[in-house]
Amino acid sequence: MAEKKKKKKSKVIIVGGSIAGVSCAHALTLIGWQVVVIEKTTAPPTGSPTGAGLGLDPLAQMLITSWIANPHLLQHATLALTIDQNQATDSSTKVCWTLTREEEFNFRAAHWADLHGLLYNALPPDIFLWGHQFISFSISEDKSHIKVKTKVLRNDKIVEIDGNLLVAADGCLSLIRQNFLPDLKLKQCNTLRRYSGYCAWKGVLDFSGREDSETIEGIRKAYPDLGKCLYFDLGSKTHCVLYELPNKRLNWIFYVNQPEPEIKRNSVTMKVCEEMIDEMMKEAEKAWVPELVKVMKETKNPFLNAIYDCDPLRQIYWDNVVLIGDAAHPTTPHGLRSTNMSILDAAVLGKCLEKWGVENLHSALGEYQLIRVPVTSKQVLHSRKLGRIKQSLHLPNREQFDPKKATSEDLKDIQQKNMPFFTSVY
Repeated sequence: MAEKKKKKKSKVIIVGGSIAGVSCAHALTLIGWQVVVIEKTTAPPTGSPTGAGLGLDPLAQMLITSWIANPHLLQHATLALTIDQNQATDSSTKVCWTLTREEEFNFRAAHWADLHGLLYNALPPDIFLWGHQFISFSISEDKSHIKVKTKVLRNDKIVEIDGNLLVAADGCLSLIRQNFLPDLKLKQCNTLRRYSGYCAWKGVLDFSGREDSETIEGIRKAYPDLGKCLYFDLGSKTHCVLYELPNKRLNWIFYVNQPEPEIKRNSVTMKVCEEMIDEMMKEAEKAWVPELVKVMKETKNPFLNAIYDCDPLRQIYWDNVVLIGDAAHPTTPHGLRSTNMSILDAAVLGKCLEKWGVENLHSALGEYQLIRVPVTSKQVLHSRKLGRIKQSLHLPNREQFDPKKATSEDLKDIQQKNMPFFTSVY
């Protein structure tokens, strides 16, 4: 008598190995799916001091600890942010004053590379295909399988991978999304990527070994709750974000109003030169206290991102293809939503697939869309509003924001805790 064949595992192909992709890998591995992650970069990030900081909300923290073998590792890789403070700086006098202060914030600060490494190292080592560039996909006639074509960058070899589901975790400029929403359709339905009206200078200052330097002593005096506070510093038609990261690092972001820059089609990061950095420092000197400007000047390799979002999409899955993270809902960074939304996307997708199974894939993806779209749509629009208020840009039916004349309505609008679904997802 022939042995009974084991039921073949359902297989997911995830395009994009950033936080969204690696989170999805955890959520689907946990429910028994075979996972393959395609990532065009050639190796995992090394955790260099340059890069971006992020804030994890309580729900994201809970999900991450459920995915990794040692939950204490998240505590070691992050720093508690218990205070959320909006303050104003008078550019002429350099006098600062508090606008709002929330002391039960319960976020944790992380460096992007640290969080990615934590999640990546907790996965089976053989599921990532580094140095593989996504080319195209095709869906079988009976909608039961999907084939993904990739190019191995080291030798230009073309590789085809079969699976049951394709997850697009390929970021705000998603190539997979363009298959279903090409530019012409996007223009017609007004969901083409939307420039915010401003760009963000970003930097991380590594001050290890220089804890007692004049710069660090000065910034701690000017921002006394550094180490536990997320500071939003609001000036005239600009704002700055400052908070501490683990391992003696300070993360700062300086938002500058400007016309839409020319950038590469597949990137939001602009090339910068010394002249551009010098000009940015001159603007910083006009806006911020000297202690903050010194931190910026001592930061190696600051970089510049153009800030985009997208009008909320009504649909985020088609047949065997589903969008998660920034591919599903590009957002501006002011509500600290991008990473947190990506992590929750992955968890909800995993739960829906576990509930319905691969044989009811359409029902699973439909429920995922039904749960996530109402939440992320409101959060994207609220984050857009936050950015426009803090940059003193036009909003219908309200005066442009001036920190010196902030009304009670203004103060309510700029607080993180008033983000839709801030404390719950339903």
